[in-house]
Amino acid sequence: MPTPLAAGTCRCGNTRIEISAPPVMTAACHCRGCQKMSSGAFSLTAMIPAGAFRVVGGEPVRGGIRGPQLDHRFCPDCMTWMFTRIAGMDHLVNVRPTMFDIAEWTVPFVETMTAEKLPWATTPARRSYKAFPPEEDFPALLSEFAAERG
Repeated sequence: MPTPLAAGTCRCGNTRIEISAPPVMTAACHCRGCQKMSSGAFSLTAMIPAGAFRVVGGEPVRGGIRGPQLDHRFCPDCMTWMFTRIAGMDHLVNVRPTMFDIAEWTVPFVETMTAEKLPWATTPARRSYKAFPPEEDFPALLSEFAAERG
């Protein structure tokens, strides 16, 4: 793996991650599950190419929903929700961008599941979807995000 672009940690610092590529997109999810897991109005995600992501310290444990579709990973010591793998999207890892000290990665480009959002919750997202974006929208979203990030 190339030299890390960024390193991140859980709250206690015992679980450490590194990435060697920037996000291909950032998002905020307003679904009730993310609201409950993040104890907030939405969860933030930085979508990282799977080959550019690795755990370099600690052994994250499964948590949250434990179904076949979602694989949420947490620090076993402080229980910080660190990243998620989604079945069928093996080429990406959804990392909580607040694990890194790069503030622009926390700005969501797209927001999803707005049908479930809390009425007072707002984000600066450029694109908004009542559910998840249709698969056919992803190429255009990725291109637009890349163009805006230079």
